Amino acid sequence: MFDLPVVEKTERKAAAAFRNSLLDMGFEMSQFSVYMRFCTSQSQVDTYSKRVELSLPEGGKVNILTFTDKQYERIVSFHGQAKQPAKKSPDQFDLF
Repeated sequence: MFDLPVVEKTERKAAAAFRNSLLDMGFEMSQFSVYMRFCTSQSQVDTYSKRVELSLPEGGKVNILTFTDKQYERIVSFHGQAKQPAKKSPDQFDLF
């Protein structure tokens, strides 16, 4: 999750580039400044944390949270006042 400055045109451009780099790395948007990606191991978390660090723009604040697939499944979500169904952990491997 992140909070980047977007007052100046160059800051908005840098924030957009950062969001696009997250999408290119396979992250998906959960909320506007909250992106998530399923990782299968701590070493994969470390790899993506380093990639995020390398793509950070000047200024702003970025936090990286890690939690288990079981914790992910226990997220309680609402859309408006309607409770959404429980989330299912992503499959670790998709074979074609």
